[in-house]
Amino acid sequence: MDGPVIDVGELHCSYGDFEAVRGVGFDVAPGELFALLGTNGAGKTTTMETIEGHRTPDRGRVRVFGMDPVRDRARVRPRVGIMLQHSGFSGDLTVAETVRLWQSMISNPARVDSALEALNLHHRRDVRVKQLSGGERRRLDLVLATLGNPEVLFLDEPTTGLDPESRKATWEIVRNLLVAGTTVLLTTHYLEEAERLAHRLAIMHAGRIAVSGSLTDVLATQRARIEFELPGEIGALPDLTGDIRRDANGKVEVRTDHLQHDLHTALGWADEQDVRLARLRAQHASLDDVFHAVHEGHIDADDRTREVVTAR
Repeated sequence: MDGPVIDVGELHCSYGDFEAVRGVGFDVAPGELFALLGTNGAGKTTTMETIEGHRTPDRGRVRVFGMDPVRDRARVRPRVGIMLQHSGFSGDLTVAETVRLWQSMISNPARVDSALEALNLHHRRDVRVKQLSGGERRRLDLVLATLGNPEVLFLDEPTTGLDPESRKATWEIVRNLLVAGTTVLLTTHYLEEAERLAHRLAIMHAGRIAVSGSLTDVLATQRARIEFELPGEIGALPDLTGDIRRDANGKVEVRTDHLQHDLHTALGWADEQDVRLARLRAQHASLDDVFHAVHEGHIDADDRTREVVTAR
């Protein structure tokens, strides 16, 4: 379709007097994975539920395939797959029975065996759901969410409780879906997951989007860091463009917008002074750095100079 598959603008959602979502807006292009991250209580789950059509917004625009997910639910729902944080399946049904039940309610379902094999659940097909481990239940959730070959897939904390191998298998399935043209909206607490999978992302805080854009642009909101240790007798430091902090034990930290230049300068200075830069580390900002900056209020959703707007 032309235009975004998911389009959200000035979304407001309240619970009584508490406004959980306050003017959120973003869009998701066809075949794109957009990660919606946030601090606890940021409003991301409420945002997801509203886009999925589980609740009506108090104000604002929500469109999926150009349609209202609540008013046009009968037309939207067959084209999407949803993996909620918590499933409500009958614990007395076996895995295979649960998948067959789900098959009966959707159009164009995948085969039971192939669906279970994809997430290494085929050997558990005759086990009751209540006997599955927490990680196995999450894998079953993903099987059911993708069973109908959805055009849009909503993933709400999809790898919570999974071991590292199962998490990697889940990532591979999501990548394959993206290659096939599926559009994905993801929420996760695993920042590595967003870094590995997302084309674009947004971080929410206190009901607003604090920062959004491509991973490269989001990381650019925080400065790079150089760290090293010097002997106590070393006095003056090299002239660097970044902000330099040095503690009483000789540990030096440089926050810089020009990592390559300042690292080159520091190394050249060390050679000239015949000084060893012990425990030297140089790295660009991580998504974890950005997330903590949002959480600590160093990136404010109301400060438009810190919000990243990118063109695809």
